[in-house]
Amino acid sequence: MGRKILIVGGVTGGASCAARLRRLDETAEIVIFERGSEVSYSSCCLPYFLSRVVADSDSLVLVSPEKFRRQYNIEARTGQEVMAIDRENKRVQVRRLADGHEYEERYDVLVLSPGGDPIVPPGISGAARENVFTVHNVADIERLDAFVRRAEVRRVVVVGGGFAGLEMAENLSAAGLSVTLVEAANQLMTPFDFDMAQILTKELLDRDVALVLGDSVQSVADSAVTLASGREIAAEAVILAIGIRPAVKLAADCGLELGNSGGIRVDHNYQTSDPAIYAVGDAVEVYNRLPRRHLILPMAWPAQMAGRAAADHINGRPHRGKGFIGSAVLRLFSLYAAGTGLTEKAARAEGIPAEAVYVIPQDKVKIMPGSAALHLKLIFETPTGRILGAQAIGGGEAVSRRIDVIAALIAMGGTLEDLKETELCYTPAVGTTKDAVHMAALVGLNLLDGRFRQVAVDKARDLVEEGAYIIDVREAQEYAAGHFRTAVNLPLSELRQRLDEIPKDRPVYLHCRSGQRSYNAVMALQQLGFDNVWNMAGSYLGVCLFEYARDVMEGREKIVTAYNFT
Repeated sequence: MGRKILIVGGVTGGASCAARLRRLDETAEIVIFERGSEVSYSSCCLPYFLSRVVADSDSLVLVSPEKFRRQYNIEARTGQEVMAIDRENKRVQVRRLADGHEYEERYDVLVLSPGGDPIVPPGISGAARENVFTVHNVADIERLDAFVRRAEVRRVVVVGGGFAGLEMAENLSAAGLSVTLVEAANQLMTPFDFDMAQILTKELLDRDVALVLGDSVQSVADSAVTLASGREIAAEAVILAIGIRPAVKLAADCGLELGNSGGIRVDHNYQTSDPAIYAVGDAVEVYNRLPRRHLILPMAWPAQMAGRAAADHINGRPHRGKGFIGSAVLRLFSLYAAGTGLTEKAARAEGIPAEAVYVIPQDKVKIMPGSAALHLKLIFETPTGRILGAQAIGGGEAVSRRIDVIAALIAMGGTLEDLKETELCYTPAVGTTKDAVHMAALVGLNLLDGRFRQVAVDKARDLVEEGAYIIDVREAQEYAAGHFRTAVNLPLSELRQRLDEIPKDRPVYLHCRSGQRSYNAVMALQQLGFDNVWNMAGSYLGVCLFEYARDVMEGREKIVTAYNFT
């Protein structure tokens, strides 16, 4: 028998590490300790059991302890928790949760994959009630499902507007429940910029999911939730989907070093401050290559790769990973939303000089069935043009393809020029010859080179309320269907014949539906002697989507005569 390798925790990081260890070393004795009832399950699929997109909870389990033993010769001990680590003698203390029996197990190498614990704010009165849930594993989702299917449960409050909260809201709504989502921040999905998040906010409102932003839960009773503002929301069940906190107690208690953000500190091989101990998954700090520092990144891909990298190094294969950038995608009812790298807000918070492009091309050739608008925001460094991040929202799975392309370029230090020249597959059924990512790169280069100026969607309300001179270059019938209250209609098809109607002594802001026609108008006017023109990024469609949710939720006066979302 070879080395004895103990792994604390299964799921993505621990299970992938165990499987890789076995492929590299058939002689090692490998034991996984998992305090839950399942050692390997699809945590990301848990919400979909509520709507029965995943038909039964058994299918959430990926590899059972029996399968680990038969196929991998790995012993997976579920329902057992590692309580302490004796680093000097290379032993762990284990407790069997069923009967409380404790025993010791020696190791040659120890891998920690404890994951994270669901965040339960200490200030919530009633958080321990029977009708309050967190969802961390298969048993959790089964308990929640059984509870919300009771006849008396009709209304649910989901606390948290991130990935997990939105997936919970979607699937609970699909299960026929009335859902209210509460988020303490002023926007949903803080991994997205505020302007892009408004598109997702509208989608929830359109699906009759009630939203409360900028408020938090203070107390929970049998049939109601009370917020910090004093507002009361009727609900028979509450799901806390606020996020997770890295489970580092075991590591901290045995003296392993922790990082600045509270996770376990590891090197590029996922080795801790003790050479005999490795750590992977949601509990560790990983290197984020964009701000160039270590951060907690609780995602499946980093956990998967960390498990593999640790196993490689244990077997003498150094890992040469360059770090992560944080790529993720969400399906929310009819929309897909994907992002990678830094947001515009995050880039500036890191002190990186950045600018953003917002374009709304079609996701495929317009005359093809199913063609729809694709909202793409690209963030780049100035003056280098280095790509820093991107966010995309649209009606098809191809949204993630665009972000995947950009993520690959970010990983290689790519610039706007690189993105412009990236050769992509094309057929009218799946894309356009000049793809959305190409269009974003071209617009970015024009901005970088000072070829034109733009204003973002969040400036439109100020421009309208201040009486700025706004020109709508759409055709008359489009203008009649809805326009900015103060806009003048001057169609692009008539622009050159009506130049005398455009002032030169004040700023002039041009827009169309999505920004392309108004960009053409701006370029023409600049060449005809107008140095006072700006294009409105996102144009009418983008501004309508940006304004709508807040107009509805705050009761604001519209800055448009009628919204246009198509």
